[in-house]
Amino acid sequence: MNVLVVLIGLALILSGANYLTDGASALARRFSVSPLVIGLTIVAFGTSAPELTVSVVSALHSSAELAIGNVVGSNLFNILMIVGVTSMVAPIVVTKGTLAKEIPLVILSCLVLLICAGDVWLQTGTANVIDRADGLLMLCFFAIFMGYTFAIARQSEDEAETVRPLPLWRCLLSIAGGLAALIYGGGLFVDGSCAIARSLGISESVIGLTLVALGTSLPELATSVVAALKKNPEIAIGNVIGSCLFNVFLVLGASAAISPLPMGNIGSFDLLSLLGASLLLFVAGLYYKERTITRPEGAVMVLAYVVYTAVLLMGSATGG
Repeated sequence: MNVLVVLIGLALILSGANYLTDGASALARRFSVSPLVIGLTIVAFGTSAPELTVSVVSALHSSAELAIGNVVGSNLFNILMIVGVTSMVAPIVVTKGTLAKEIPLVILSCLVLLICAGDVWLQTGTANVIDRADGLLMLCFFAIFMGYTFAIARQSEDEAETVRPLPLWRCLLSIAGGLAALIYGGGLFVDGSCAIARSLGISESVIGLTLVALGTSLPELATSVVAALKKNPEIAIGNVIGSCLFNVFLVLGASAAISPLPMGNIGSFDLLSLLGASLLLFVAGLYYKERTITRPEGAVMVLAYVVYTAVLLMGSATGG
């Protein structure tokens, strides 16, 4: 029964994110907002909406490990699996700007998360907690990122219009319906996931880092795979970078601002793995075949994710 609840919740989350993105994009077009701004803001928010919904609902339900595990696990999946699989379908060419500015921002987000969550390691507390001050700091970083995004958007207004026009009433209905589905589906997904974790004796941190992270990353995965099949794999790298920054700075920042998030069983192994994944993304774009993530490099990324997941599950099975 709990599995059915999780599946229904996930279906509502994914459909809600889709309707919210379509409605908001069409509304932005009606007011002559740049398609580049739409892609970098509304669409990026739409694909991160499942993570935002699950993490905020988890914070409200005092399931901190699920909220944090969702973000960390989603970003690991985004970087290693989505970029890896996409580059195996079609090598990804990385622009100079992405390599010099945007991927370093992902690395910065990992370092910010590591510092905010490192109370014990930094000897500033007796337990690792992302408190409200940390959450507000992350939201400040998100505001800076959005300012950078709009600055980039003003420099490039030559992209073709790709947003399907909709009547105003359909825009508003899609936005309202999408939000309703996200909120209700998020509640079902969190409740079902926690019940499954308890019944199997698995910690919420492991559920968040694996099952929940995979489920909420489906919009990014679908977007990137479709882009690769359409011979446009470079979209994947922008999709992943935007989602990773949204997840840490907005999703985790908003969740922690609502309610402090104890790290629980999510420790240095998980956070350092995320930092390592972001560094691997940078190295893959820089070396071997310059500014191109090749098929062999993609295979290494996928293997790294498989190894991480195996270590995580083995640790859970042995009670580590």
